[in-house]
Amino acid sequence: MLVLEGVSRSFGGLTAVAEVGFTLAQGSITALVGPNGAGKTTLFNLITGFLVPDRGRILFEGRDITGMPPERIAALGLVRTFQIVQPFARLTVRENIAVGAHLGLASRREALAFADEIAERVGIARQLDQPAGTLTVAARKRLELARALATAPRLLLLDEVMAGLNPRELDEIAAVIRGIRAGGITLLLIEHVMRAVMSLSERVLVLNDGALIAEGRPAEIAADPRVITAYLGAGAAERMLKERARA
Repeated sequence: MLVLEGVSRSFGGLTAVAEVGFTLAQGSITALVGPNGAGKTTLFNLITGFLVPDRGRILFEGRDITGMPPERIAALGLVRTFQIVQPFARLTVRENIAVGAHLGLASRREALAFADEIAERVGIARQLDQPAGTLTVAARKRLELARALATAPRLLLLDEVMAGLNPRELDEIAAVIRGIRAGGITLLLIEHVMRAVMSLSERVLVLNDGALIAEGRPAEIAADPRVITAYLGAGAAERMLKERARA
């Protein structure tokens, strides 16, 4: 469904993304992980058109979308959420979701009705008439997800949608994400909450210093020495591996 071929991007002398290539299968949940500054959000920006690669190609459903503007990419069905949630604070939850729905629905009446349906799916139906600026952190995360879903995506990129949530809220949003996939939407998520990565994703991609250093099933990634080193540093990784060997 999504194919990256040698995608790279530099800012001055800093290489933020270096020759990244992978393929996402339709209907899958894939996690993109890595230390802070690894290039994850930059890669999302490249995929969704907010940045243009220096080299490489990005294909969505067989179509080359490299360098295409974000609004055209979103209209094709490839949509993202943002790490920093910024709703229209004075609009209601319903109106915020309807903004996303207008990507495919011209009628205000239809967009508002669709907003009600989406709010029910993500668990914020009770707050539909509430100003978005008064929502809790957890509810804002759900609203961000709802606004993206209202565009009727086929591939949804989630940028740390679970950050700042407590364990109960994590379980609830994980159930919502599983429901989204069950509805036929493919998901690629940036996530630091490893509990969520291990339970939700079928495949994990690991970035470090802009390069893809590992990919595989969650259990394989958790035991990969390259991944442990990237997160903990060489010394701590070596000690951990020795302790595992003795156990």
